[in-house]
Amino acid sequence: MKITRVSYERLDLSLSEPYTIAYETVTKSVNFILKIETEGKIVGYGCSSPDLKVTGETPQMVESAIEKTVVPLLKNQNPFHYAKHIEELKSIHKQYASVRAMVDMALLDLVSKKANVPLYQFLGGFRESIPTSITIGILPIDETIERAAKYIAQGFYILKIKGGLSLEEDIEKIKQIRTKFPKVIIRFDGNQGYSTDDSVAFVKATKNFSVEIFEQPTKKENEVSMGQVTKQVNLPVMADESIKTLADVFRLAQNERIDMVNIKLMKVGGILEGMHINSVAKSASLEAMVGCNDECGLGIAAGLHFALSRPNIQYADLDGHLDILNDPYKNIVLLKNGILYPSENPGLGTN
Repeated sequence: MKITRVSYERLDLSLSEPYTIAYETVTKSVNFILKIETEGKIVGYGCSSPDLKVTGETPQMVESAIEKTVVPLLKNQNPFHYAKHIEELKSIHKQYASVRAMVDMALLDLVSKKANVPLYQFLGGFRESIPTSITIGILPIDETIERAAKYIAQGFYILKIKGGLSLEEDIEKIKQIRTKFPKVIIRFDGNQGYSTDDSVAFVKATKNFSVEIFEQPTKKENEVSMGQVTKQVNLPVMADESIKTLADVFRLAQNERIDMVNIKLMKVGGILEGMHINSVAKSASLEAMVGCNDECGLGIAAGLHFALSRPNIQYADLDGHLDILNDPYKNIVLLKNGILYPSENPGLGTN
């Protein structure tokens, strides 16, 4: 089998509602869809969701990389040599994580279609579904409670609460959510907004409210601070922005600075790299979550198939497509009562 044509499409995606986290407010998202065609008429699709703060890329950087590097790199190549192609791309564009993720997805989509199985089965097929959290951005307390009630009524039972701007308000939100919704699972994401002291104070103040996970409380540049939080609290501390590379997870694990890792394919460079990061985490007895950016259903599907294939991935935060209004890939993942199911079509579920 040989790749005969490589093309792409830019998607300018609108969000139904802007949302705020500790360091920015998001109103829209740009995704790129890579299409890899073969002489055997099998087509693979991949998604890039660049974010300057998360992946270090702008849409202009991604588009240039596709045209100048990705297309000539893949043309006339064997897609089954996908590890080789990813390594070559990494040597050229080491910092372009979502570009590598897009190529990685498209190649794996293609070869699993050739095998005529869904991608999660091609990768190992450990489970067939996984519950996802749904995220509530930084809102006033009353609006946070209203949003929580809305999501619970839709069948979600895991809420991820964003914070990091006001310690007092964050504590009050957790208290009120737990009081009003005693059975819901609560995860909290500080998005680098806290100091070490604030982080410890948050955990102490919410110790009776059954928070499940404490995500990235301190600045990614200050790993020592996050390690101090981990050592002082009994709530699992998860790294997100702090982990972009295999070296990052090795260093954090070696120095015992975290309890969990959040693997976002756009941030780390795709499924193959995500597998390496997950293996290092597993070797250090760190549990893993698969997260996402503001991605269309194609990107979410890749994260889902990855999560379903690995036993160490017990958690998912794959809700980035739910607020996208004009998503052409919204139907390749199934969401029912807070649980995500993959398409049983070959590959990622596209035609």
